[in-house]
Amino acid sequence: MKEIRTLGELKKSGYKSQNIKDELRSNLRTKIKAGEATFEGVHGFENTVIPELERAILSRHNINLLGLRGQAKTRLARKMIELLDEYIPVVEGSEINDDPLNPISRFAKDIIAEKGDETPITWLHRSDRFFEKLATPDVTVADLIGDVDPIKAANLKLNYADERVIHFGMIPRANRCIFVINELPDLQARIQVALFNILQEGDIQIRGFKLRMPLDLQFIFTANPEDYTNRGSIVTPLKDRIGSQILTHYPESIRIARTITEQESKLDRNQSETVYVPSLAKDLLEQIGFEARDSEYVDSKSGVSARMSITAYENLISTAERRALLAGEETTAVRLSDFIGIIPAITGKVELVYEGEQEGAATVAQYLIGDAIHTLFPGYFPKIEKLEHEGAKNAYTDLLEWFFNESGFELLDDATNSEYKQILDEVKPLDVLVKKYQPELPAEDVYFMKEFILWALVEYKKLSKNRVDSGYQYKDLYSNFISKL
Repeated sequence: MKEIRTLGELKKSGYKSQNIKDELRSNLRTKIKAGEATFEGVHGFENTVIPELERAILSRHNINLLGLRGQAKTRLARKMIELLDEYIPVVEGSEINDDPLNPISRFAKDIIAEKGDETPITWLHRSDRFFEKLATPDVTVADLIGDVDPIKAANLKLNYADERVIHFGMIPRANRCIFVINELPDLQARIQVALFNILQEGDIQIRGFKLRMPLDLQFIFTANPEDYTNRGSIVTPLKDRIGSQILTHYPESIRIARTITEQESKLDRNQSETVYVPSLAKDLLEQIGFEARDSEYVDSKSGVSARMSITAYENLISTAERRALLAGEETTAVRLSDFIGIIPAITGKVELVYEGEQEGAATVAQYLIGDAIHTLFPGYFPKIEKLEHEGAKNAYTDLLEWFFNESGFELLDDATNSEYKQILDEVKPLDVLVKKYQPELPAEDVYFMKEFILWALVEYKKLSKNRVDSGYQYKDLYSNFISKL
């Protein structure tokens, strides 16, 4: 089909035009019938958002994706490109991608009237049929729809009453394409009003011109619920013209969150070969995001983007990589103490409420790490009771007695692999706990699990952990209390 170069050849080929909404609908029907994934690479929406999105496309609706930041709204919009035909014919030289079989611009109509079946055509790939605009207060009607161009009028020697003097904006230039307006409530109300006729009647109005130009567009809008109160709103008549409003959400399980993080994180070959990441470390990283969304210190209306986990994962790998480089070691494994390196990724991604601001962003980040450990620990080891009968023994008695009899130890951030393992191996009760309750744990995950036990005992107020200049110091809780006195 791409070899066809004139309007006459296109007619002989039997090609039939269809508008973009019918095109998306037809290709979606084909995919669903074939059992193919329609939005591959978008995880966690299989039973919620994607079915609603498919129904909206089958209904030929313009769509508003409503959700907090980092909920894959723009990703979903961009994935819709895959539901377009690979190539469509366009009148060569047309500013607005005129369909050769159904031209709408003055330029295309004139050239077809002049050249007939010899009218040259080109082919537009689906990757070029996606337009995106971030709604900001400085966006104008001229940017989106168009304006009179005095230079064009002078060059063509036309008066301002001739429609050929119009310079088309982004929306007409996106004819036969997907057009996305991100953060729609940020768009000034008067600009939103300018979209009414395009969505409903298909004509455009520019400085007194009223052109009956039935633009063929699939509109997708994105909005954050927070914007409705903090920065603006979607005007009611425009909302009324948007066929489907679809609510997005954050990952509902650690498994899904892990899949997203591993897919989206940008690691090079050196990092992948140098740093081993225990499975528990990956779960812990995602649990931090879940804790943040429920934290009293974090603004829940603002949300906690999935990008927090992605950047935190990259920071975690880089922390371990840097440590290996300093020690001159070829390989290493992520340690729980390496999680100190993800704090900058957390502080830059969460919006704190007043109480959180009082605590400080870095302190809140450490709370979140501790809360995540506290939440996950009972899934691996027996529950730690707050109050116990005097003389009663439990799974952790031997470990706590070890700290009571010893002076504790320091686990330095930049300790070599051998130093790190030697320090943890000296705490013999840790080996007993791991072998008894996690007998099938891979050997490379054992030391992370040992450190996990120690951090958990701190979170459950059974041990003390203090940050020193270059590491953490673990001590018996009572000896630490006495030393403070």
